[in-house]
Amino acid sequence: MRLRFKATHVVLAMLCIMYFITYVDRVNIGTAASEIQKELSLSNTQLGLVFSAFAYPYLLFQVIGGWVGDRFGPRQTLFWCGMIWAASTIMTGFVTGLVTLFIARVALGFGEGATFPTATRAMQYWTPATNRGFAQGLTHAFARLGNAITPPLIAALMAWLTWRGSFIALGLVSLLWGVVWALYFRNEPKDHPAITDAELASLPPRSRDLRPQVPWEALLRRMWPVTLTYFCYGWSLWLYLNWLPLFFKNNYSLDIKNSALFASGVFFAGVVGDSLGGILSDRIFKKTGDVRFARLSVTVAGFAGAFLSLLPILFIHDITIVALCLSGGFFFAELVIGPMWSVPMDIAAKYSGTAAGLMNTGSALAAIVSPLVAGYVIDVTGNWYLPFLMSMGLLLLGGFSAFLMHPEQPFEEVGTAGIVQPVAVR
Repeated sequence: MRLRFKATHVVLAMLCIMYFITYVDRVNIGTAASEIQKELSLSNTQLGLVFSAFAYPYLLFQVIGGWVGDRFGPRQTLFWCGMIWAASTIMTGFVTGLVTLFIARVALGFGEGATFPTATRAMQYWTPATNRGFAQGLTHAFARLGNAITPPLIAALMAWLTWRGSFIALGLVSLLWGVVWALYFRNEPKDHPAITDAELASLPPRSRDLRPQVPWEALLRRMWPVTLTYFCYGWSLWLYLNWLPLFFKNNYSLDIKNSALFASGVFFAGVVGDSLGGILSDRIFKKTGDVRFARLSVTVAGFAGAFLSLLPILFIHDITIVALCLSGGFFFAELVIGPMWSVPMDIAAKYSGTAAGLMNTGSALAAIVSPLVAGYVIDVTGNWYLPFLMSMGLLLLGGFSAFLMHPEQPFEEVGTAGIVQPVAVR
């Protein structure tokens, strides 16, 4: 008997693979940095500029990319995104100096900027409403898995292919994903040859307007609390992603191998948190039918748990205890992911790509500001704990700002003569 996979499950699996690949391509430069710096004769300041290059176009193309995903559909948008980030990764293997390396990283941010908002658009119509938290949590768990295994993966590829060859190999994998996506995926689930009637019945109805005109002002008013809350989460995320390996290496005088092991352990805690947060939010929704309680209860608990987990490092500096506290903090912070990425779909189904882009602008802005503030604080004070303690304030703010979100009020349009009005459907 031939094993048959549901089309909805295959699409979700392909999105999980995309999230995994994008994070590997995003953070691979950190592992290869020492060899790149040596070969290209880069100063630490120049290397820092290279690290930041990804975040600027990534911020810019959150909303633009989300709009493109809404306008032209996930099939085309993610295919071309895949081609751009694959080409930029391959190009990194051929850089000759600071300028070309900077351009390659900017191109990567351009290519990846639209991916997550557009993936949310794909999930909007390929995922049952009661499974949105699970789908978002699972895909982001694969993103964290990519982050956790990148250091040993890149180290192995560098030993086999050199650092340049490692980027070329990863770019080719990205290229392959884009081609397979374009061949398999359909914007309309009903147009997919492998979809079943049972699957179609479980999916939300499609809007007849395939290229909606976005009511920007009204949508911004609905989404700003979501963006603020996600900025608070993103502050801690990018602090962990950029500074955690160096925190263990420099604060405890560890070698690269041992600092990477400690950092990987913390990141794996995030993989569990991502998956669990989405599952919990969906179960609460199914049991209570209250989407606001389902999203906010897990989100607020995540922020509170992350804050409380980091409290002990105010008083205890033993490396094992600190590693456990940081792991707990990252686990609870990642609980936020599933419910938060469900909120744009809950609020603005018709504009879910744009809404998700607006939300992720918060994290993209944090990707620029958080690492820079952390670096400045460390340079001025020499204290590697302070950036993590500062993030506790943002965790508190995120927990409070979450109460301003209203996923139970779908953003809809009514009116005549082309007049667009937002309506809160209670």
